Amino acid sequence: MPAASTKASTTVGAAFDPAPLAPGRPGFRRMSLALFAAGVAAFALLYSTQALLPAISSGYGVSASAASWTVSAATGALALFVLPLSALSERYGRRTLMTASLVVAVALGLLVPFAPSLEWLVVLRAVQGAALAGLPASAMAYLAEEVRPTALVGAIGLFVAGNSVGGMSGRIVTGWAAEAWGWRAGLFAVGVLALAGLAAFRLLLPRPRRFTPGTLSPRALASTVRGHLADPLLGRLYAIGALFMTVFGAVYTVIGYRLTQEPFGLSPGVVGSVFLVYLVGTASSAAAGRLVGRLGRRGALYLAVTTTAAGLLLSLSDSLTAVLLGLVLITAGFFAGHAVASAAVSRTATTGRAQASALYQSAYYLGSSVGGTLGAIAFHAGGWPGTVGLALLAVTGVVSITLYGTRVARLERRSLVVAGAPAVR
Repeated sequence: MPAASTKASTTVGAAFDPAPLAPGRPGFRRMSLALFAAGVAAFALLYSTQALLPAISSGYGVSASAASWTVSAATGALALFVLPLSALSERYGRRTLMTASLVVAVALGLLVPFAPSLEWLVVLRAVQGAALAGLPASAMAYLAEEVRPTALVGAIGLFVAGNSVGGMSGRIVTGWAAEAWGWRAGLFAVGVLALAGLAAFRLLLPRPRRFTPGTLSPRALASTVRGHLADPLLGRLYAIGALFMTVFGAVYTVIGYRLTQEPFGLSPGVVGSVFLVYLVGTASSAAAGRLVGRLGRRGALYLAVTTTAAGLLLSLSDSLTAVLLGLVLITAGFFAGHAVASAAVSRTATTGRAQASALYQSAYYLGSSVGGTLGAIAFHAGGWPGTVGLALLAVTGVVSITLYGTRVARLERRSLVVAGAPAVR
């Protein structure tokens, strides 16, 4: 057979191969690396101003709460647009929408450093957040469709690990670049980093083999969304994601201000390097699958929330070592909890997976916006203890929801045993 014909037949065969991806199968490693690179690019961009907030406050002569809008505007816009963009992914494909989202977001990332005022910076960041909304839900749906169910938690954990590496590397790059050349140079450096991540993603991601185009009917979309919102388990998972992210958004929006003030007085570059603790999040999110295997979903959530609360309490110390250890625990607990909850959403939704993931992402990033804004207000009113108090309130919400879910599951098991039926979930 001629070479061209062989290539064509191979491509067609791959396109219709129904076998899901799993560790050891062709394409799984490329898919994992591609989505890892996408996570790095997206989250380096999304939180690119967070480590620079003290410098932005100084540069524009504004308060911490005003500067925090450069983060909250991006995460808030992402929360608003993730659902409609997920509908586009049902029609045009996960790979196409993820690529388009990253292209627009990277282009804006190279423009953001030239914003002439805080207002323009906030507007550009909001548009950038809206563009990035096409990535998270589409990625979760892509994984749910392409990956074997038994490998799904681990695959999503690797994507979340890419998110943590992106958040970490973006903050470190901006911190040191800002110390050398100013905060605008720091933002531009993140844009270049994201451009490299986009190139790696596009080169590595395999074409989807199990995607079936859906409809763009608003009525069908509304029906799917209503069904997901009416599901009690999905509702609890959405609330858990929002509350976890409220904690994380509050802590990491404010921590730069705390560490540049007395008794620490750290420089912007050193503050940026503090975000190396994200590596702990990379490890904990990647290990989420093993945690669920040993402890179950709710057991893993209990461990995650306990770790987060311990870190918050430890961070109240005026010892830099204790504060850093507290950040390690907060980061580990948050990323583990997020990976467990997001994977549970993907496994729970049997139809409209992109919309189910989109609703989770909306709640998650709404939590980030609320946490960032309220965390800055609490810091202004009561210092770091005020921010920790807000975060502990959110942690209490996660515990309450998980305890309620545990009680519901026990009642369901009892009723199924009485009826002689096997437990479903």
